[in-house]
Amino acid sequence: MSWRVWPFGKAPATLPDAPHALLADIEKGKRYLDEVDNGKWVYPACKRTASDAGADKGEVCNHTRLEAMRYLLTVPRGEFRLLAEPDSQAAILEAYLRQLPHDETVIEFTGNTMSDLAIAVVAGFNWLTHCASLAGADRRKFSGTLNRFRKVAVSAQKWWEMEGAKARYAQMLQAQQEPPLFLNLVWADYGRLAGEIAAARA
Repeated sequence: MSWRVWPFGKAPATLPDAPHALLADIEKGKRYLDEVDNGKWVYPACKRTASDAGADKGEVCNHTRLEAMRYLLTVPRGEFRLLAEPDSQAAILEAYLRQLPHDETVIEFTGNTMSDLAIAVVAGFNWLTHCASLAGADRRKFSGTLNRFRKVAVSAQKWWEMEGAKARYAQMLQAQQEPPLFLNLVWADYGRLAGEIAAARA
């Protein structure tokens, strides 16, 4: 029997790498957002009281982060998936760093994918700042949020511009380390801020 033939029925499916597994988990979060639209949850999560469903600290944190991700999830044609693609990082970071800050939580897309991703990321940060105000979080921890994240994005841009970036990226995945994909950067910072919001209202 050829070694190429899997002897136990279908060959096992290849597991997604960490960034695409995260992407799949985020997409599952659409269910929460659909349930919000159907009135199942008090929204935003930061306004829940102890008697409301999903009022524990962990769930408020998770739901608040998904609320911020909502803007990316609504970018046309599902282009938010590009955030997990190493070949797209240079263009995404360039567009983000070119994007002027705005304070909107209601946005319109332009039809330019990279610009729309940048607009959505900024809107997500604005949503978290809005929720922080509602929850009574420490303003000092949210002041300058966009400026701090811009510095993170600049560092990531330099990382991807260095020779051999894609090889280093593959090595980091192999070692189960977290490369500076824009997806990872946004998810981590949204999570940090959502945690502060959840802690403030706990």
